[in-house]
Amino acid sequence: MRMTDTAWIATTLTASRPRAVAALLRYFRELDLAEEAFQEASLRALQHWPGNGPPRDPLAWLIFVGRNAALDEVRRRNRHDALPEGEASISDLDDAEARLVEALDHAHYRDDVLRLLFVCCHPDLPLTQQIALALRVVSGLSVQEIARAFLVGESAMEQRITRAKKHVASAGIPFDAPGARERGERLAAVCTTVYLLFNEGYSASGGAEHMRTALCDEAIRLARLLLDLFPDEPELMGLAALLLLQHARAEARLDAQGMVVLLEDQDRSLWNRALIDEGLALVEAALRRGQPGPYQLQAAIAATHAQAASAADTDWAEIDRIYTALEVLQPSPVVTLNRAVAIAKLRGPEAALAMIGPLAQPLAAYFHFHGLKGGLLMQLGRIEEARVAFAKAIALARTAAEAAHIRLMLDRLEDIRPPRGRINPAA
Repeated sequence: MRMTDTAWIATTLTASRPRAVAALLRYFRELDLAEEAFQEASLRALQHWPGNGPPRDPLAWLIFVGRNAALDEVRRRNRHDALPEGEASISDLDDAEARLVEALDHAHYRDDVLRLLFVCCHPDLPLTQQIALALRVVSGLSVQEIARAFLVGESAMEQRITRAKKHVASAGIPFDAPGARERGERLAAVCTTVYLLFNEGYSASGGAEHMRTALCDEAIRLARLLLDLFPDEPELMGLAALLLLQHARAEARLDAQGMVVLLEDQDRSLWNRALIDEGLALVEAALRRGQPGPYQLQAAIAATHAQAASAADTDWAEIDRIYTALEVLQPSPVVTLNRAVAIAKLRGPEAALAMIGPLAQPLAAYFHFHGLKGGLLMQLGRIEEARVAFAKAIALARTAAEAAHIRLMLDRLEDIRPPRGRINPAA
């Protein structure tokens, strides 16, 4: 088989990155070196895989090639061993990969990512630096993507990540897996990292794809591994449930043309019932503990949607009640914005518009604020104001699918605008 599908290669590199970087870090115990080694391995994959076909184990291939690249870099630094001339041939790489596949304990490097997450979330670092560093190193998210997740500027986030890396390098923070007590202390930061990783996959902050399924799958895998470590932690159950319930809708979120399909318009027969059932069981188990937290409440909202046979059957009063509790527990402009959707269903667009009015400043650069505002104004027949809101939204669109959805809304505004030049008989 010839591998010419660059999309497949890109997806494979994205999916392999966390485990490959984690394994390389275990070998070399240096963050920058591990990242650079994986980058070099990715470049070689792009050179070799299209013409020679995919390796039998892409992850093992990337770890092997990355390890050799890092060893070459270490030799350059130390000026010890003479460097080999040229690159290894593809047949050499294939033979070495086969040996590595036989020798590697897949279960060992399967958990390397989780170990690396706990290492990055070291209490010596401020919490935001812990999470930003973990997202950068473990998931490979760009600085721009991480900055958007935190709703801060790109330069500010770059500084945070740089400071975190320097501190890790200078303080000699160990890269060994932390003990049970340390894992418990770092669990909240690790959960936040997994949550933000999933969010980037669920709704990409840039690029050609609206969804990055590999990131969603990796976040769910990590959440399940965390549950193995902390089986009685209700907030972790809530996190896993939330990811499962959200991801269950993946097949219905875009139509055949790649256009966004809003939740109320989705074909629910496309929802993944196995993921929904697993998520619902986790929500129920978590809430029975009587210690509700933000992840549990968000999962409960997703569960309410999942249990509705149709959009018309959605219990919006229950969703409003849960969002109200979430506002108390974790107040946020985004939480209030989401609650406004339920208010629009219960009390109409005017009430929802009044609710989001105070959010204009804190969410001025937030795509979904202007999209929701435009939709509410359109329902009220305030066409010109809706046009202004949609114009702001399309300027903030992060993906082609988001921009296309707003263009569709603008087209609908044209359909309901009175034709130019027509005399209003009531005037």
